[in-house]
Formats: sequence, C-alpha cells, structure tokens
Amino acid sequence: MMTWTEENYLKALHRLSLGNEPITVKRIASLLDIKMPSVNSMAKNLAKKKMIRYEKYKAIELTEKGRKQALLILRKHRLTELFLKNVMGLGWEEVHDIAEQVEHIQSDRFFTRIDEMLGNPKFDPHGEPIPDPDGKLPSYKAFPLSDCPAGKKYKLSGVLDHHVAFLTYLNDIGLALGAAIEVIAIREFDQSREVKLNGTSLTIFSESVCRNLLVG
Repeated sequence: MMTWTEENYLKALHRLSLGNEPITVKRIASLLDIKMPSVNSMAKNLAKKKMIRYEKYKAIELTEKGRKQALLILRKHRLTELFLKNVMGLGWEEVHDIAEQVEHIQSDRFFTRIDEMLGNPKFDPHGEPIPDPDGKLPSYKAFPLSDCPAGKKYKLSGVLDHHVAFLTYLNDIGLALGAAIEVIAIREFDQSREVKLNGTSLTIFSESVCRNLLVG
C-alpha cells in the first residue's frame, strides 16, 4: 500500500512526463513546492518500490508499474470529480480540492461503484480523460486554443487550469465544455485572440487563457 505522499509524487511525475523536458529533482520540487533534499529522499523510496528509475544527477523516469499506478490514482480523482458535479451538483470549480482527498481511499469497489453509477464515463468535468480499471486512457484529440489559427471554428473539449479563479472566470463569461469558439483574429503583439462564443458574443482571450483551453 502506498502513502498519500507517494501517490501525490506519482501524479506529479506523470504530469511532468507528458512534457518534452526531462524530469529532474528540481522540476518536481518546483511543482510540489517541496525542498530538493525531500524529493531526493522520496525518489530513492519510489525507486526501491520499482515505481521509477532514478540515478543521481540523471533524469527520472516512470517505470511501467509507476505509470500504471499514477493513472489509477488519476482515475479515482477524475471519477470523484465527475460524481461530485453530476450527482451532488457541485460546480466544476469546486470539485478538485475534494477529489484530492477522496482519491487516496483504498477501495477498488468504492470507485468501481462510482464508475457504474456514472455509466462508465470517458471524461471528467474538465474534459480530462478517465483511465479505465487497467490504467488505459481513452483515445481523444485536443489541442490548446493558443495553437489555433484565425478563421476557424472549434468546440471547447477541456481545460488545463483547474484553479477556482480560472474556472470561475469561465463561469462568469458563460463558457462551458461543448461551447463553440470561433477565432476571429490574433493580435500579433501579445498573441491574444478575438473570439466569438457560441456564435454570438465577442470577447478577447489572453494568450494565457488560450493556452489553458483545449479544443477539438
């Protein structure tokens, strides 16, 4: 059985593994806001459990065992978020912090039942894919709005920033998953985008906002 701290490290490692940069102790420490000696100590511990490959001064790699474990933790987290929103009626801006606590429950039956009650969903309230019981992700294609050229229409399929402030901002402008977004123009000096939402309202999205909106 893994501790809460070990599980949080694995989630962080999986998140970092999705990028193109090597996973280093410094990057883990920055992401988790933890001092580097503590990260070194945990890395040695996870290496003993065959969750990662770790050598001093070299990039850290998740093993297949570690990757699967990280995805199963994400499965519990994302199922919980969807249950909180769809069954309990919480807003998508409220569910992340609660799911951070619930994801550590060590009961496969508990999460299997949630999965069954929700109808075996493929995506969470933020558009993130939900791994299946074997740790496999459903196939999907999505890309940041910041990569999109002007003159095309898209559908909002996910958000990368789950902080309350960002999701509340999206609530305030009436933007939810499935919304139609048309890129009207891109401002060269700051890469902000003039967009039309659901075929009606015009607004300006900063480059930062565009980076955190996934469309398909």
